[in-house]
Amino acid sequence: MIDDGLLREALAGLWGLDGVAVEVHNGGMNSATWFVTDGGRRWVAKAVVPASRRSFAGGLTVAAALENAGIAAGAPVPTRHGDLVADVGGVPMTLLTWVAGEELADPAILGATLARVHRALRGVSVPDAERFHWVDPRAEHLGIRPWVRASVAGAVAAYEQLDPATLTWGLLHTDPAPEAFRMDRAGNVCGLIDWSTAMVGPLVYDLASAVMYAAGSGALVDAYLEQGVVSRAEAGRALGVMLRFRWAVQADYFARRIAADDLTGIAGAADNERGLDDARLGLEGY
Repeated sequence: MIDDGLLREALAGLWGLDGVAVEVHNGGMNSATWFVTDGGRRWVAKAVVPASRRSFAGGLTVAAALENAGIAAGAPVPTRHGDLVADVGGVPMTLLTWVAGEELADPAILGATLARVHRALRGVSVPDAERFHWVDPRAEHLGIRPWVRASVAGAVAAYEQLDPATLTWGLLHTDPAPEAFRMDRAGNVCGLIDWSTAMVGPLVYDLASAVMYAAGSGALVDAYLEQGVVSRAEAGRALGVMLRFRWAVQADYFARRIAADDLTGIAGAADNERGLDDARLGLEGY
């Protein structure tokens, strides 16, 4: 998206970071990222496709709110002009606060951290926040494989039968994978990074996402529910349905990437096929 020269020019002109060390990271599937270092200080520069600018800005606003609440979230560093997002060669880019720590493996800490994040975001309002959900069973890309459309449509119908208005809603992370949780062993605190959007939806969707990545860890669910953000009764009624919906989101996502031949953030087309097949396995039995 942005070459080295343009990136360095932006860092110097917009954030006052001249002569810094820059290392390509690109660890995500929907963005370009770089590690930025200046002596003992570190940041992450992140750029997204222009069509994602609104969602990008919303996610940065949520991250800033979490930082203000004392939870490390990779909050944006404003430019010299006070902007959270800058246009660099026509591409939206930000500079994120570095969050120290390692990827979280302990499911109990993961669940407790997710609940702490949800609690901290209670009452936080983000202008123009998106509203759950975005999956359209009629979408053309769902015809990419014979099974996809029926599986996605079934999951959406099951979600709607839950009567979503009766669930506990709030700002979502939408993709709390283990690598987004950063455990600082020195301070014994855990943060949550990679806030890509501001979306209001059922909190149990985030819980289902974490369960999907953790292969159904009961310890994760128990630790989350112990915080009382969502009741055990609500989780008992909705978590299984939402896990099915979460797998449908995976199917929708990878079907769209395959249809568009989108290879952003991956080694090749086989990675998209693998993601779609994982979704198929997750949806089996429903």
